[in-house]
Amino acid sequence: MKNKQLIIGSRGSKLALWQAEWAKAELERLDPRAEVRIEIIKTSGDVMRDVPLALIGGQGVFTKELEEALLARRIDIAVHSLKDLPTIIRDDLAITAITEREDPRDALVLRADATNAATSNGGAASIKGLPIGACIGTSSLRRLAQLKHLRPDFVIKDLRGNVDTRLRKLDAGDYDAVILASAGLRRLGLQHRISAAVAPEEMLPAVGQGALGIETRADDDVTNALVAQLNHAPTRAACIAERALLRALGGGCQVPIAAHAVVDDGGLLRLDGMVAALSGDAVLRDTLEGDATEALSIGETLAARLQARGADSLINRL
Repeated sequence: MKNKQLIIGSRGSKLALWQAEWAKAELERLDPRAEVRIEIIKTSGDVMRDVPLALIGGQGVFTKELEEALLARRIDIAVHSLKDLPTIIRDDLAITAITEREDPRDALVLRADATNAATSNGGAASIKGLPIGACIGTSSLRRLAQLKHLRPDFVIKDLRGNVDTRLRKLDAGDYDAVILASAGLRRLGLQHRISAAVAPEEMLPAVGQGALGIETRADDDVTNALVAQLNHAPTRAACIAERALLRALGGGCQVPIAAHAVVDDGGLLRLDGMVAALSGDAVLRDTLEGDATEALSIGETLAARLQARGADSLINRL
C-alpha cells in the first residue's frame, strides 16, 4: 500500500472514538505508509438519546448511517461495537475483521451507599445481594428480562446515554445500580467502577459483546487485505456462532435473546444461548459444543433446539 488514505467512520461518543483510535493505531502499525483519519458520523441512536431503544428500531440504530457512508464512499472503514451490528448485512459490505474480545461480561455498577448495603455482611457486591426493591438502570431488554428473573422485586428504569452520562445519573441518585458492559468500562479506563462482573451463568451477555466488528466495502481488496490482519480467529468463530443463533431466532435488540460462546485451545467451541419472556417469568437456556470450524451450524442448531422448547412462543409474547 503506497500512501493509501483511509477514512474510518465512527460515532462521536468517547467509547466509539476510543475504538476508532485503536483501529487507526493498529492499521498504521501494520502499514506505516497508510494515512488514516477518523470522521465522526451521527447515527439515529445518537440523535434520539431520550427515546427507548425498543421504540427506535433496536439493532442497527447505531450502525445504519455508518454503513450508508461506506456505500457512498465517504469512509472506507466503519468500526462498530459488534453487538450493535445487525446479523444480516448487505452483500456489498463485509465484516472484514472481528477483533480479539475484551471481557464479554456485564458489569454491576453501584452507588457508594448501595455498595455499602450490598456488602454489609462482609461479602462481595452482587445482583442477588442488592436491597429489596432496588432501582436498576438499563436500556437492554435482554438485561431487563434476566434481572426480573433473578430478582422480581427490582424496579427497572430505562437508562440511555453514553457511559459518562449513565454513570452521572447513577451517582446523582437516579438509580441504585446500573448494568453496563465490562468491556466498555475497561476500554475507557473505568474498570474501578465495576462493582462486580456478572458471570454468564447468572446473566448471559449480548451477542458479540466485547468484540469490535470492522466493516468495509466487499470489493475494496486493498483495504480489506490490511483490515483482515486485525481479525482474531477464535473470537470470530465464537461471534459467528452467537450471531447465527440470533439470526435463526429472528431477534435483535427488541427481543430478550442472549448468547455467549468460547473457543478453547483445542478448537472446541461451547455456545450458551438464552431466550426469555420480557416479564422474566420464563427463561429458556441451552448449551451446545462442537468444532469451531462449524460455528455457523452450532449457532443454528442451538437456535432450533431452543425453538423446539418453545422459544418462538416467548418471542411472540412481546
